[in-house]
Amino acid sequence: MRDDASDHDPARKSRRRRPPASGSESVGELAARARASEERYRLLFEANPQPLLVFDSETFEVLAANAAAHAHFACSPGELVGRSIVELRPPEDVPALLAYLQAPPEERPRGKVWRHLRHDGRVLAVEVHSHTIRFAGRQATVAVLHDVTARRQLEEELVQAQKMEAVGRLAGGMAHDFNNLLTAITGYCDLASRRLQQGHSVADDLGEIRRAAERAARLTRQLLAFSRKQVLQPEVIDANDVVREVEAMLERLVGDDVRLLTRLSPEAGRVRVDRMQLQQVLLNMAVNARDAMPDGGRLTIETSGVQVDEELARLHAGVRPGPHVVLAVSDTGIGMDAATRKRIFEPFFTTKESGKGTGLGLSMAYGFITQSEGAIWVYSEPGKGTTFKIYLPRIEAPEASPTGHQVPAAAPAAAGGERVLVAEDEPAVRELVSRLLRRQGYRVVVAASGAEALAVAAAAERFDLLVTDVVMADMDGRRLAAALRRTAPGLPVVFMSGYSQESAPGLRELAGGDHFLQKPFTADDLAARVRQALAG
Repeated sequence: MRDDASDHDPARKSRRRRPPASGSESVGELAARARASEERYRLLFEANPQPLLVFDSETFEVLAANAAAHAHFACSPGELVGRSIVELRPPEDVPALLAYLQAPPEERPRGKVWRHLRHDGRVLAVEVHSHTIRFAGRQATVAVLHDVTARRQLEEELVQAQKMEAVGRLAGGMAHDFNNLLTAITGYCDLASRRLQQGHSVADDLGEIRRAAERAARLTRQLLAFSRKQVLQPEVIDANDVVREVEAMLERLVGDDVRLLTRLSPEAGRVRVDRMQLQQVLLNMAVNARDAMPDGGRLTIETSGVQVDEELARLHAGVRPGPHVVLAVSDTGIGMDAATRKRIFEPFFTTKESGKGTGLGLSMAYGFITQSEGAIWVYSEPGKGTTFKIYLPRIEAPEASPTGHQVPAAAPAAAGGERVLVAEDEPAVRELVSRLLRRQGYRVVVAASGAEALAVAAAAERFDLLVTDVVMADMDGRRLAAALRRTAPGLPVVFMSGYSQESAPGLRELAGGDHFLQKPFTADDLAARVRQALAG
């Protein structure tokens, strides 16, 4: 039976009909505000340009993902929800991920960089910031993802460039010192050979020593090429012409089981490089490609013209914005892993069997291309072949080609008893040069350092010529020449160095009366350069 007493209870009736207090909200208004707030946060979540994931902290199931997250993982909308975040990592990274997730939140490092596996198989380096939240009544984690793949790639390229620069300085120093030894070896071989009668049995032995020294000199030239201290003879040439010039040679080189394809773009353009060196780079790469395809395959050489913008230049160390010519050399061989790719341009590094390579071919290519203001990169994966890409600045107009600094081919004129001061801190080279010059009729005074040369000059009569090493411990040859010319203006100088003129300290441009002789040199080279300096 219905109890109607309550309808006559004034207090109860008053409580039921009391209007909302000032400043308070009805349940409907609170719900509306909650829905509006939820909508704002949903919009912020969905429209956020940063990839965002929400996943269950216990099961690791993805509960929500925004549009940027779907683009990040290269999957269609809705494909992430319901999956475990374990599936979004490379398999080898899963143990470390599980250990991280099972640690207490306060012990997890912030901003940790992980690798993410996209739907298309590409692996990204991602910086992850995560926070614990409540989501749909569950303990969850929201993760903010920041793709740092490009930054990591640039950092690796910068580290590699610094490493190559350090190795290059070491290689250049070794080549410089070794050229001093080769100068003595070849010079004394020449002296000994001239003292022997024709047909003497020892002459053949000296000839073998001489030929071994010449082979060693070629190795030092390769080291100088890697360290960007070789002598180049650049000229403006069409990149396609270089490929055509070596195409027939490449076909013979790679053999019948490797198919050679060339795809030359007529818009590729011209570059300013040493033609012979660029041809040698292509030959070295073809040899490496052939060795990487023991069962045959395809070698492709392509040219193209590209415009390197600021963004691409930022992504690759050593490249400047502007028009470039790209030469790409690709093979279908065995490919390389990441560890090999990182060392591929180091001198003496090779993956070939002992005795089948010096390990200098690609290091020489790296040095030559860098010295030509270009860049070279390698793209390779095990089983997927290898592509080398060479970027060289495109030249819009022909330029005059320098003639280089060559030792005169003409026979030297006879010496007239001129006084020559020889300053050289390497004893073997100092003794050799003085003996060669005395044999040619010059009056020679030697000094083992720049300071000793100044003391000798101060105590002696005027010299007709200074022959000096560029790099000496106490005083370099350029400073020595300048000091001597203060009391002997116009004194001719022959600078000697194991480096090229372009890379010897302070000798890129020679002053009047200056001449350059690169080690190792022969007796005839020295005689010709000395006579040229005295005649000038």
